Amino acid sequence: MRVLVIEDEHKIARALKKVLEQETYAVDVAYDGDEGYAMATTEPYDVAVIDRMIPGEYDGLAIVRAMREQKIHTPVLILSALGNVSERTLGLDAGADDYLVKPFALEELLARIRALLRRPAEQQSTILTAGDLTLDTVTYAVERAGAPIQLTSKEFALLEYLMRNQGRPLSKEIIISHVWDYDADILPNTVEVYIKYLRNKVDAPFKKSLIKTVRGFGYKLEA
Repeated sequence: MRVLVIEDEHKIARALKKVLEQETYAVDVAYDGDEGYAMATTEPYDVAVIDRMIPGEYDGLAIVRAMREQKIHTPVLILSALGNVSERTLGLDAGADDYLVKPFALEELLARIRALLRRPAEQQSTILTAGDLTLDTVTYAVERAGAPIQLTSKEFALLEYLMRNQGRPLSKEIIISHVWDYDADILPNTVEVYIKYLRNKVDAPFKKSLIKTVRGFGYKLEA
């Protein structure tokens, strides 16, 4: 899953990027409102974490308002040192989905991001399922037919994205944009290589294959 962090305090931004990447997210960082606005309105993200008061023509709330005006429904978590009721209300009314007051515990931020990712009706649980395959987004445990499967962090991120979109054909470009960050050095066959890794672990030991090739387009996961 791909996360956008818009935060002008470099120390905080680096800490957020590090902890999110440890949790298998692909992370892009913008350090001012103008860059953040450009990224939030042109790149596909699964969650955006946006500081309330950032320099530039667009502050955090202006970015959220612009996203909603452009029908961009990416879940947004606002970060702010302004924690009174009126400020929180302003943030939520601007179109944010959640509001976290600084200073905050990283564990709480991660929990709030997981909650935002569960918002779509089709995924209300932290455990994703596809037939006899299960993936726990909290413990990172993956099992098929009760047998544990060991995945690398990138394999896990790819499988999670496929499972959150099961039954839906996904192009290689879409997969790259959600599983790898903006600055990643992606070769043309990177997706094929990681799909092969997943198939060797998730499909090969079992009778039924879940990961399907959509010829001339990409891949889908279907139970």
